[in-house]
Amino acid sequence: MTEHVSPHPTAAPVRPATDEADVIVVGAGPSGSTTAYYLACAGLDVLLLEKSRFPREKVCGDGLTPRAVKALVAMGVPISESDGWLRNKGLRVVGAGMRLELPWPDLTSYPGYGLVRTRLDFDQRLAQRATEAGAKLIEGVNVTGPVVDERTGRITGVIARPAVGPRDEGARADASADAGAERHYRGRVVIAADGNSSRLSVSMGLRKRDDRPIGVAVRAYYTSPRHEDDYLESWLDLWDGDRQLPGYGWIFGMGDGTSNVGLGLLNTSAAFGHTDYHALLRRWLAGMPSEWGFTEDHRVGPVRGAALPMAFNRTPHYTRGLVLVGDAAGMVNPFNGEGIAPAMESGEIAARVVTQALAAPTWAESEKVLNSYPRALADAYGGYYALGRTFVKAIGQPELMRFATRHAMPRPALMRFALKLLGNLTDPRGDASDRLINAMTRLAPAR
Repeated sequence: MTEHVSPHPTAAPVRPATDEADVIVVGAGPSGSTTAYYLACAGLDVLLLEKSRFPREKVCGDGLTPRAVKALVAMGVPISESDGWLRNKGLRVVGAGMRLELPWPDLTSYPGYGLVRTRLDFDQRLAQRATEAGAKLIEGVNVTGPVVDERTGRITGVIARPAVGPRDEGARADASADAGAERHYRGRVVIAADGNSSRLSVSMGLRKRDDRPIGVAVRAYYTSPRHEDDYLESWLDLWDGDRQLPGYGWIFGMGDGTSNVGLGLLNTSAAFGHTDYHALLRRWLAGMPSEWGFTEDHRVGPVRGAALPMAFNRTPHYTRGLVLVGDAAGMVNPFNGEGIAPAMESGEIAARVVTQALAAPTWAESEKVLNSYPRALADAYGGYYALGRTFVKAIGQPELMRFATRHAMPRPALMRFALKLLGNLTDPRGDASDRLINAMTRLAPAR
């Protein structure tokens, strides 16, 4: 049970002003930078702490759906082709011996196109928007734990050290700190945006939930003539020998001479955790046409993998001064493995709640507002993610997966409905398919 305590601790030791802020955001990925951006736009003093240094790699398919595009536009991120973005028209689905091109749905709530951009500099663009709004970004800062008020148990800041890695050996994280020196950053609220592992959440006693799905994704870049494809491509038939696996493969043209090619699997299969995913990727690509170039001699860089925390797999999303966003909160869409859009959306929701909380005249009112954050997330995603958990269990049965693929692919209208459902792309008062999906979401238990 969350204890209602003051967001204005009186027992904290005095620190230099540069070590203090209204809000500390740990992690400058999409969720952290979005949170920092909206907090700074509201006039709050924000410190954004990032372990790595930009630009830096992250494992991702690099394909952005219209939901993510909407979030980018709302932040004022330039998304023209001259700014390095590649637009796509929709999703090409490959399965049951068929190929079907599905344009993104024509909606008023979302744009009718998606985007592609490598994560090498995508996160840096978002962090830049946060700093332009007034947030202070400190790179190369490894948060090692929370600062906790002994009397209340509330987090009042974080403990950090400079993160020295192979590419910046001997470098200092912050010009005012000695290399390796411990430093405290204090804030009235702390945002955990530190990814799937979320050491900060774990240190505050928040563990992953076993009753929530999780996935794993592996990907690599290949020089390929398919690099300018104007559709994202999803392969539904993912086999390991004679076993069909619950997941899908993808091919996303990057527009720079390379394609991002990868696969994602869910933990509803007995093969989960017992599969060499890198070898599985190689075996899958061995069946591709040779002229596409998805071979080892055309691979650019290593094969990388990452976990996909789905459907609220860490709760509560607020406790004792700590707010969870993005992967730390298990925000990945269980229907399609999309993480960027819900990460950014959760960041905006968190910023709105925190801004209102810190404007409250008393600590009790502040805490009441902060405790509304989990309900705000549940209202936005709870029913939809409940449907997603049912979907994940269903496709874990190979026979059902084969049946669904074989019978849905020849029916374009059904596949267009599936695209809306899997992409969470509907209008509040749209067509019949929108109304059906919205009704299903409302009726599902938001827990």
